[in-house]
Amino acid sequence: MTISVGILMDPIEGIKVAKDTSLAMMLAAQKRGWQLQYFEREGLFMRDGVPSASTSTVEVFDDESHWFNREPATDRPLSELDCILMRLDPPFNMDYVFATYFLQKAADSGVLVLNNPAALRDINEKMYTAWFPDCCPPTLITSRHDLLREFHSEHGDVIVKPLDGMGGASIFRLKENDPNISVVLETMTDFGRTQIMAQRYIPEITEGDKRILVVDGEPVSHALARMPAAGETRGNLAAGGTGVAVPLTERDREIVASIGPELKRRDVLFAGIDVIGDWVTEINVTSPTCARELDAQCGLDIGSMFMDAIETRLNNR
Repeated sequence: MTISVGILMDPIEGIKVAKDTSLAMMLAAQKRGWQLQYFEREGLFMRDGVPSASTSTVEVFDDESHWFNREPATDRPLSELDCILMRLDPPFNMDYVFATYFLQKAADSGVLVLNNPAALRDINEKMYTAWFPDCCPPTLITSRHDLLREFHSEHGDVIVKPLDGMGGASIFRLKENDPNISVVLETMTDFGRTQIMAQRYIPEITEGDKRILVVDGEPVSHALARMPAAGETRGNLAAGGTGVAVPLTERDREIVASIGPELKRRDVLFAGIDVIGDWVTEINVTSPTCARELDAQCGLDIGSMFMDAIETRLNNR
């Protein structure tokens, strides 16, 4: 029996072939003879409680000049799919939440949806670190300026960031006696109305912000250390960082041993744990990346690892 895999993602026309993890997943599924059904958020609809979408059969290629063929779209119930991969990028806004409700309804009808829609709603990629405080640097989440100033005075050098961003957007470093602290806090918290995260600055960022990919609760053998560009604090590839594959350390494996089983329990089969030095800074569950870079540098096939996990889940149903 041919397995039908739906993939909900941002427009396929705009992906970067050498870097796109969703493409790696589609290539791995296609290699097994599985049928790919592509759709975008705007194609979702629900009538009389039946979640549906305008989907297109796609064929994908590992070719930077021509990476997909797409057939005309057809409206179909999501229940016709065996599995759906949720690969929409943040921001995690209400449109994103609404998309998870469509997918939750599909999951309730028996479709395997990964990552689990309920987990996507519950696991904020910044705040979820609070469930694993032993793995994290000193961290404060608040909208209160007095608490943020106390935290800054205590640690002297801190990073502040929004709870709903991605790719290093709106991340600030506040050093001791920073003259911009007032305007940064006012802007970030919208004058005390919006919660933000503050973390003690980790100087090991110069050695890279490591992305550890976790498949079905287990770590991939190597992490991608994202090295900040000259003059930058952020290692994010979207902020100009350079990715270098590095073997996992003993501490990295301890971190995954703590977090991985809980991700697996929540049906988060593909996640990215961000580690600087010995400390977790974020746990990414929406659309983690870096698989293509690790595949290229280490001879891995992370997409196939993910398909193995999916096939096991489907066979156990």
